[in-house]
Amino acid sequence: MPTTAPSIQPDDGSIMTPDITPEALAPEPAPTGTEPNVGKLASLLGEGADARHVALVGLFVLAVLYTLHLAQAFILPVVLAVLLDFMLSPLVRALKKRRVPEPAGAGLIIVGLLGVLVAGGWYLAEPAADWIARAPESAAAVQRKLQTMRGSVEQVTKAAEQVEKATDVASSDGARQVEIKGPGLSKQLFGGTASFLSSATVVLFLTYFLLAVGDLFLQKLVAVLPQFKDKRTAVAIARETEAQISVYLFTSTLINIGVGVVTAIAMWLVGMPNAPLWGVVAAVLNFVPYVGALVNMVVLALAALVSFDSVSRALLVPAVFFAINMIEGNLVTPMILGRRMRLNTVALFIGFVFWWYIWGVAGAILAVPMMAALKIVCDHIESLTPIGEFLGT
Repeated sequence: MPTTAPSIQPDDGSIMTPDITPEALAPEPAPTGTEPNVGKLASLLGEGADARHVALVGLFVLAVLYTLHLAQAFILPVVLAVLLDFMLSPLVRALKKRRVPEPAGAGLIIVGLLGVLVAGGWYLAEPAADWIARAPESAAAVQRKLQTMRGSVEQVTKAAEQVEKATDVASSDGARQVEIKGPGLSKQLFGGTASFLSSATVVLFLTYFLLAVGDLFLQKLVAVLPQFKDKRTAVAIARETEAQISVYLFTSTLINIGVGVVTAIAMWLVGMPNAPLWGVVAAVLNFVPYVGALVNMVVLALAALVSFDSVSRALLVPAVFFAINMIEGNLVTPMILGRRMRLNTVALFIGFVFWWYIWGVAGAILAVPMMAALKIVCDHIESLTPIGEFLGT
């Protein structure tokens, strides 16, 4: 008599996750000595795949990419909320073990997160506004100090005089000047602020709802999948994605906060004004792979040129941060994270550039966790295992 798969739907009609042991959740190991078969990717195109099928798949991929770019205002807050849910879910479960209901625990975590952000923004608003207000004056000061480092100042001066004379001649000829006016500064500022506040509100509310309902969406997904194998795969993907990304995001956040604290202390020791501000800037920019540290060094170098009269003392500031970044990137982060979420360097860089192009700075920040989630999905779906193999180290 043939055996049947265990029932997922109880007799009372309630929805629950299948009772699957950790051993059952683990992906089935591949036979020893075998490698992912690239031919499995052909199954996605169908048995009789021809040029028309390939063209349809290509058009579908292009449509997905265009939708990701066009619907950024909708998709990006959802993705960010899901990643925050992965990172904060262990805290909600810890509170639940102490008999704090999930909605109340989620509310406490969101309120605490908001409190930290508001307090930090309030403390740093004044020095940040001061630096922004001094930007034109600072740019002129930096330019003057950089000119002292050039070998031929006279040639630069002569070139500037020639350009000025040519401009005066063109103006005296009565040539009509064309002025292109864009949106006013206030409109740009408040328009961007309104968009940011609306997206932040969506992220906060959606994160709270995801934390408050717990495993509801996973239970619904398991309930609608037709086959037990698909149910097991969905649970395995969800659990591993949450475990890997939550640990990665939480650990990376702690590391970046540590980088910010060390940077602030170092800036205070070398005499930089507003040292806490530069610590926060370092912590935030450290979330961006590759580019973040470089941008931070440039910003610190410019601020140091404005703050110090001596060019050699000003160059000490980015050099100190470079040393901090080298220690963090080559010793601290590999030692703490180990081989967790280790991705192929080439694939990671391509993904970084891709998400930067699609979603800008936000996409660059989210590139690593999103690619890690993609690798987990590919590792659990047989036809996509070659992609997962390529993304890994």
